[in-house]
Amino acid sequence: MSLTPQLTLAVQLPDDETFDSFQLGDNSVCIEQLKSFISTPQTIEIPSSFYLFGVEGSGKSHLIHAACSYAEQINQSTFCISLSQLSELSVEVLEGLEHYELVCLDDIQSIANNSLWQQAVFDLFNRLFEHNHKVIITGNTNVKSLNMTLPDLTSRLAWGETQSLKVLSDQEKLTAIKSHAIQRGMQLSNEVVKFLINRQARDMGSLIDSLNLLDEASIREQRKITIPFIKDILFNTEQV
Repeated sequence: MSLTPQLTLAVQLPDDETFDSFQLGDNSVCIEQLKSFISTPQTIEIPSSFYLFGVEGSGKSHLIHAACSYAEQINQSTFCISLSQLSELSVEVLEGLEHYELVCLDDIQSIANNSLWQQAVFDLFNRLFEHNHKVIITGNTNVKSLNMTLPDLTSRLAWGETQSLKVLSDQEKLTAIKSHAIQRGMQLSNEVVKFLINRQARDMGSLIDSLNLLDEASIREQRKITIPFIKDILFNTEQV
């Protein structure tokens, strides 16, 4: 199969965003259902869409990247993109995506007020179903609360499997951040991680972004990541 021109728009999957690196918390059932959805051969009786929703920072993007990585490991062709990156482009960028065995669309809420894009995503749904291929979509709330202006798209989103992500506790966030740090060759004390959690935006996306920034600064300045170092890099020291 020749790759479509849209491949240049696809997300470059982060190496560290896999199912194994995801801090489960209360989401173990959700992960197993995602794996089963991807690996189970498609039939008429099995839903070919999976809607995953949760608040910002709950890990939706991590999981949609993990889903693509998992699918590629079992030799499925995949395409992954955030709709928030496409809404200003022509809907023609979705043409041909039905040839991928798994299409992952992040941030469906970003087109809630765009009837043209809603129709284009609905049409993509239908083309994927015709080709017996699958789609995973993420959003920040349940299907009904998305308030899509195209009822047919709302119906499609609710048609297949649906799962919500539970937010991690502070202890689970601590474990997740330390695990991410170890993957990057950093050793952080519990005291340092707790300081970061308590003084920074509390969603995991922001925390990981801060950790990556600290890692880069630590390498650049040849300093260990300590509380004074975090103050120097991330905050106005006089206000902390």
